[in-house]
Formats: sequence, C-alpha cells, structure tokens
Amino acid sequence: MSDEKIKKRGFLRRLFGGEEEQAPPPVRREEDAAADGAGAQTAEAKPKAAPKPKAGPAPKPKMLPAQQVKPEAPARPDPAPEPEPVPEPAPAPKAESAPKGEKKSWFARLKGGLTRSSGALTENISAVFTKRKLDVDTLQELEDVLVAADLGIETACTITEALARGRYDKEISTQEVAGVLAEEVERVLEPVARPLVIDAANKPHVVLVVGVNGTGKTTTIGKLAALYRSQGKKVMLAAGDTFRAAAVEQLKIWGERTKSPVVARDIGADAAGLVFDAISEARKAGSDVLLIDTAGRLQNKADLMSELQKVVRVIAKQDEGAPHDVVLVLDATTGQNALQQVEIFRNVAGVSGLVMTKLDGTARGGILVAIAARFKLPVHAIGIGEGIDDLQPFEAAQFARAIAGIAEPAP
Repeated sequence: MSDEKIKKRGFLRRLFGGEEEQAPPPVRREEDAAADGAGAQTAEAKPKAAPKPKAGPAPKPKMLPAQQVKPEAPARPDPAPEPEPVPEPAPAPKAESAPKGEKKSWFARLKGGLTRSSGALTENISAVFTKRKLDVDTLQELEDVLVAADLGIETACTITEALARGRYDKEISTQEVAGVLAEEVERVLEPVARPLVIDAANKPHVVLVVGVNGTGKTTTIGKLAALYRSQGKKVMLAAGDTFRAAAVEQLKIWGERTKSPVVARDIGADAAGLVFDAISEARKAGSDVLLIDTAGRLQNKADLMSELQKVVRVIAKQDEGAPHDVVLVLDATTGQNALQQVEIFRNVAGVSGLVMTKLDGTARGGILVAIAARFKLPVHAIGIGEGIDDLQPFEAAQFARAIAGIAEPAP
C-alpha cells in the first residue's frame, strides 16, 4: 500500500475499505467464566479431601472447643500478615518532593503540570498500538484518540499522515508515535509562540486584558506586572472590572506586591470612563505599560460585549493606535468552548494575542494546539499554577514535548 493513499480521517476507510472491527465473541468470556467456576469448585473439593492444612479454620466445626481454638490464636501473630503492612514505604513519593530546595526547571514544572493531559493521551495511544501494525484501523483509532484529546481534527489528520509515511503496514512503538506527535505539535505551535513585547515608543503601551468569568484575568495582569517590573519598566494597573469589589481589591493587592500604582473607582462606575482616566494618569506618570483589567463576560451576552466595544473605542480616542495589545485570557479547563471564545472576542475586541491558564488542572491541554491551528493568533504565555512565576513565555518545543510525555532533551 503506497503512502500517497493515506489520507485524512474522512477518507481512510473509503480508500482502504477498512472492515469494521468485530468485537470479541462474548461466548468465550462466558466459557472462560464457566471454566473458572469449574476450577473454583475443584479447588474447593481439594481442601475437603485434605482438611488438615487450610480447611482448619472453616470446615472444622468439630474442633470448635474454645480450648483448641485458643492455642491457635497465639500462632496468628507469627504469620507475615502483620509485618506485611510494614511495606508502607509511601514516603517514597515524599522523597521525590523533598528536593523542593532544588528549584525545578520550567520544563519540569510544565511537564508536571501537563501530566493529566499527557497521561491520558499516551495511555490511549499505547492501547491503540500494543502489538499491532500500522494499518487503516490503527490510523483511524489514533485519529479518534487525538481528536478526543482536543488537539483538533486538522492536527489529528496531520499527525496520522506524518505517521503513515514510510511506516504503513509495519509495527511501530509508542515511543515512535510520541516522537512524531511532538514534532507535529511543535510545527503547529512554533509560528504562534511569540512573547508580549512592550514597544518603548508607546508611552504608555496599553494592554487590554479580556476574557470570560473565572479565567484568571486579574491574576494574569498581576503576574505580567511583576514580569515587566523585573525588567525595570514603570507599570500602572487599571481596575476596569467595576462590577466586582473583589476584583478591585485583588488588583490593588497585586499593585502593592509589584509596587505598581492602581487606578480604581467606586463599584458600579462606568468602565469606559475609568479607562479614559487611567490613560491620562499613565501619561502623566510616564508609565511604560498600562495593564487594563476588564469585567469577565460570557461571549454570548450581547450587551456585555457591546460594553467592551465601547471601552475599546474610548481607548482609541485617547491614544490613536491603542490598545496596542488586546490579550484574551483562556482557561484550559473549558476545552472546546475556548474555540468559541476566541472567535467572538476576536471579532468584538480585536484580540491580538492569547494567554492560557490552568493547564495543570485539566486533561484538556491539547485545546491550545487546536486554537493555534485554527486562528494562528500569537500565544504569549501559559500558566501552570498560582505562583508569581508560574506564568511564563510560551515555547512551542517545550509544550510539544511535555504534552507528548517526552523527557527534556539533554543540554
């Protein structure tokens, strides 16, 4: 079978006429169960024939005299069941976490954060390729596994095509599959892995941060502020989420932590008016960066999205060309819903880049690959924890190896 005949998911079975998988006949399992039952009966028969060693406790009602049973009791501590619990060396995992003093590399933390995503993916891949050749059926099953892992149909087809080249009808190891997976994922992600660069020509460089409720916008702003402050930049924060007092307080805490002034107004104040004032104050202060928080809003709420459009228009009136960046913060745990969020926020607010958070709390981290393949928007950073340094610039090769379950290359 030539490599050219291996096509995308919808064409695999048409081209090769793959037969449907036949489930193993249930008759065997029932016969096996019957055989097991028969074996169990014969096993019971034997202890009756030799009631001396094992049938002592149960089948000997005759030896019920307490005097005879009691002497057997002291013999109980002799058996190994009591020392067996001693193998509770569960401290073994503690030994792994013990080297907390040794600061883990970002790749090690990323790989640990993506454990749920990579673990589910590699386990399902192993189930497909165990002692099987690469044929139409295995390619179809692999494609289904990749789609189920939220990598997207386009990426899944690309990976199966790459895997089939020169390997069709041959045995293939799961390690080889993981290698091809990492290569293809990196190829998709490499063009979009771009950091959020602050242009010194803009005073201030205005970054509008948007997203639905609970994605971690305010925390992301705080971490970005810490990053830019560490680079020696003057940062100002604007509490544009005027609906939630908690959001304003949280941003003020980040402002104190990063030594960045915060522009805030009373709860319920007009968000567009606050943003207008924030830009004026950032100019007066000579700030290099103005990070603007916004209220979380569902992408299907027209009134809230129109309010966001108003904020964008007000910013443009204050500073032509601003906002210079519109960053959409995505929660990895939302899975496929993140695709719709990108679509709508891009149309409404002109999203220019993405940050994905909470990759350590889900098995659906592959959605980032699907988003990159469809929208080609820059992915500025990813988050794998709550710590101030748990948000890092996005690197395609590291993410690809981590989600494929491949170890970090030797330096």
